[in-house]
Amino acid sequence: MSTGKIIIGVVAGVAVGAILGVLFAPDKGTETRKKISKKSSDTVEDLKNQFDSLLNTLTDKLESGKEGISDFFEKGQNHADEIKKEVQNNFN
Repeated sequence: MSTGKIIIGVVAGVAVGAILGVLFAPDKGTETRKKISKKSSDTVEDLKNQFDSLLNTLTDKLESGKEGISDFFEKGQNHADEIKKEVQNNFN
């Protein structure tokens, strides 16, 4: 199981637990609604932060992959140039 799925599962479990805890607490309806609203906004903020972190990680990996491909292409180009020179030298 991927780390991202585990994190999302944990956050979802915490959110559900918090909401259920608030719903079964012996408070007035207005207080309960305020608590639910607060917990919901906190959970949304946590999910946004995790999404941003995941996006940054993916961006870093993509950049790293682009650099690797660029290096690979450059090496291939250099090798092709060497072969071209070798072939030209053999014909001259």
